[in-house]
Parts: sequence; C-alpha cells; structure tokens
Amino acid sequence: MTLDPIHVENIARLAYGIGGDVDATDHDDLAERVWREWLPELRRDGRVVLAALGDHERHRAAIDDVALAERPFEAVHGLDSGTINPTTFKNGLVVDVAHAAMASSPTDLDLHRDRTIVATVHAGDSTAGFDSEWTRRDEGHTKQRVLHVPRVNRYAERVVHALALYLAEGTHALDHADRVEDLLVLDGPIYPKELFTWGDRDPELGALAREAKPRAVIETYVRLVERFVERDVPLAGFVKNPASGTAVRALSRAGVESPWPDDTALFTRLLERREPYGAAGDGEFTDDDRGAVRGARLDDDLTFTTWFRSRGGADAPMAADGDALGVDRELDPELYEPTFMVVYDPRTDLTYKLEAPYAFTRDAGTRERLTRQVVAEVAATRGPPEPVAKADALARISASEKAALRRKFEERLGSDQQATYDDLRWGKETY
Repeated sequence: MTLDPIHVENIARLAYGIGGDVDATDHDDLAERVWREWLPELRRDGRVVLAALGDHERHRAAIDDVALAERPFEAVHGLDSGTINPTTFKNGLVVDVAHAAMASSPTDLDLHRDRTIVATVHAGDSTAGFDSEWTRRDEGHTKQRVLHVPRVNRYAERVVHALALYLAEGTHALDHADRVEDLLVLDGPIYPKELFTWGDRDPELGALAREAKPRAVIETYVRLVERFVERDVPLAGFVKNPASGTAVRALSRAGVESPWPDDTALFTRLLERREPYGAAGDGEFTDDDRGAVRGARLDDDLTFTTWFRSRGGADAPMAADGDALGVDRELDPELYEPTFMVVYDPRTDLTYKLEAPYAFTRDAGTRERLTRQVVAEVAATRGPPEPVAKADALARISASEKAALRRKFEERLGSDQQATYDDLRWGKETY
C-alpha cells in the first residue's frame, strides 16, 4: 500500500505547523554572533577546543574562475579504503574485510595496482585464534592479513569494521608514503577518529581502544604524520560527511542555545549565501511568514573559511595535552593537532572539511596552498578532489562483489550468514 493523496497533503500540512515556529532570521543573526564572538577562540570548561589559526575570515571564489585556476600542487595522491561491511555468521563469527588503494593525478597505473587487504574477525569463543602475519600476493602488489580483534560483549560489528578499515588504510598509506612527492589526501579524517569516540559510546569500548591491537592501528597514523613531516610533504584528509559536534556542544555548555544539530549545520549556515528575503519571489508574504521564507540560494561562488585548530571531541586525544590513547609521539605533541578549514558548494548544497596536522598548517604559505588546491578541485569536480575520487573508485567494493565475497566466507567457514528480516524485506539477498 502507498499513501493516498489525502495522506500526503495531511503530512505536508504538518510542515506548516513546524515551520511557523522557526524564525530563520533569528538563526542567521545567532550564527553571525557565534562567528564573531565565539569561534575565534571557543572554550569548554576553560579549555580551548576550537581556535582560529591566523586570520578569522570567510571567503568566496567565483566557481568558473577558480575551477580553471592553476593548482599549487602538481602531483597529488589520494587514498581510500572500502569494506564489505560487518557480516555475522551462524557459528558466532563476525567478519569484515577492508581493501585500501592509492590513486594519483597524473595517473600511475603501477601504483593503482597495489592493494592492502585486511580481514578482521571477532569470535565469541575465547579459545579461537585467527591472527596471521602480513603476506604478499599478486607478484607483490597485494599485501594482506587476518586480524583477530579483541573480544567484546557488544559492538562486535563496530569493532571489526573500524579496525579493518583503518588498519588497511593506514598501512597502505605508510607503505606508499615515499611515492608521494607533493601532497597526499586521505578520503576521510587524518586520524582513525572512530576509535577516539569509543570511550564516549561505552566504557568497554573505551577500554578496548587502549588495548594493543587498536593502539597499533592508531600508531600507524602517528607514524604516517611523522614520515610526512620528515619528508616535508603535506598530508591532508578530505572529509565528505563531517560529523563533529565540538563547537555546538561547547556553545551549549557556555549557555548558547544552539539550533544546529552539529558543526556542519552551523558552518553551512555561516557559508550559505542567499538573496534577500522574498527577492526571488513575488513578495506576497506577510510578516508572519518571514521567518520561514528564505531567498533563493546564490550558487555562483564557492565559500570557505580560514583554518582552525581543533582540540575537542574526537580530536582531543591528538591535542598537545591529549595522550594519543597511549601511543608515543616522537615530535612535539603540538605538531599532531588536527586543524581544518570548511568549504561549501552551493551547487550541491554540501559542506566539506579539509583536515591537516598542525605540523603543516602552522605555515601560512602551506595553509594558503592547501586552501587554493581544495577550492579549485571542488569547483572543478562538484565533489571530492580528483585523486580522492579515483582512490574511492579503486577501493570501493560493489554490492555484487560484497555478496560474492560473503558467499566465499560461507563456504570457507562452513556456516551461513545470520539473516535478518530486513535482508528479506529489502532484497539484500536472494532467498
């Protein structure tokens, strides 16, 4: 059965009741006040969690012009990791497989052939053991291993997924670091932030993050930063779906009633440009409508912020006063601190974040080059930088490939997947 027209109309009318109580002009005014008064140096319980790095400004650039602008970095590499997603089997095993690849622009086919593959497995049986050493296949172009993850009472799927994804990505990046001459951009954050949030989700997960195997994954990223600092080659991360709540939580703690669910919504509000209220329409609305009616979005320019240092939320462990979850840092701890800038594309109404360690962005010239690079790439591609998109395409495991790989595991393990009703309902498998 589907909704009848009367049902659609009745549901739509609910929007009027919701929208009538929200004044968009008030949100705009609050966003501007947050930008001016709070974001230059935002504190939580007296500790700085967000601070402007250099100038505290917002900029815009004509899309057509910047898309054709010369890139500051000539040879750029991108790196991504894809998984089959956690799969539970009837024998109690929970398995995920991650597959990492590096791409380059200009294209390097020999590099594109190299892969790092990690299978992670969680077993309810404490006597089982599945760990293996790294091995090489495909004439040395593929490096792979099995990682038996620490046992947990809950969140087994979350654990196998995160450890597979980050171990494959971090290992591949570190192994191929010397192939990068100008710039490496990870598809996602510069650190395995999912592991850093485990402590906020559950005490058991928080303790697990400090165990040897998760800590070894974190150490891979710490060593990656050190390798790139040693070689004086910038390392960055392009975050397609930023999910931080550091700013809005700190504002709430300071008594500012934030209408935004997360930092992405706040920055989108700060960077979105619109015509004056009613300018795109016929002007036939009353003062009561003004809070809900916004002018048309202007889409001729990309807008972006300058850079911030981040020491709160998932970034706290890598702050200078954090402990990196027990991983030793060979450089000044301040150099590992995450920094970021935000860019907004009005054509797609999407907000992206570019991250880099402070070791690189402390230099104003490097910040400016990274900004110019990412703004030009987003303008040209209407999405991630070309090397990141290439790496995503190389690492992605299609739906049919995932199904085939799961069947291989069923055969090898002698156990079927644990099916759910949603698998049948949504046609994930053929029954």
